[in-house]
Amino acid sequence: MGKTFTGCYEDVLHLTGRYPDWWEGRRFNCPVDGWVAGDTNLTCRDILQLTLLGKWDDFGTGLIPHDALLDWTRKAGIADAVDSVYVRHASGGISVLGFKSYREGRANFQGTSKHFVHFDEEPSVEVWREALMRTMIVPGDERGGLAYLTFTPLQGWSEVVDSFLGDAQTVQ
Repeated sequence: MGKTFTGCYEDVLHLTGRYPDWWEGRRFNCPVDGWVAGDTNLTCRDILQLTLLGKWDDFGTGLIPHDALLDWTRKAGIADAVDSVYVRHASGGISVLGFKSYREGRANFQGTSKHFVHFDEEPSVEVWREALMRTMIVPGDERGGLAYLTFTPLQGWSEVVDSFLGDAQTVQ
């Protein structure tokens, strides 16, 4: 859970705009639109949603501060699952975070620009490439968005891993 927790912490920094003084990473000075994604809707609910929001009947006890959590919508067909959450950004605007599942396929990730996409566990290369497209152009920010992954490469030297390591030699 350490990798997941760390990725979710970064999600919260971007959603709230409440960056600690020591933060050297990317900063967004405006509300953001992001996604967190996992293998299935159930793993999104049981891992990402729990980490970010807290238990279903006690939202605001996760990493997103209670005072920043404005509203949320239910995910259709999945008990106690959230589809989107609305978070007060330090700029005064409202950030939006959507929960996505790889099982829904590449098409589920089409169509909109995102400030960030956080993948918890390794997606298929098709889903990964689609998410990269979503972060290429972000309105009002010439740098584009961020896409980051929190996973152990259990699938070995996959196409996603290769996109980072490329010609690196494996240790035998």
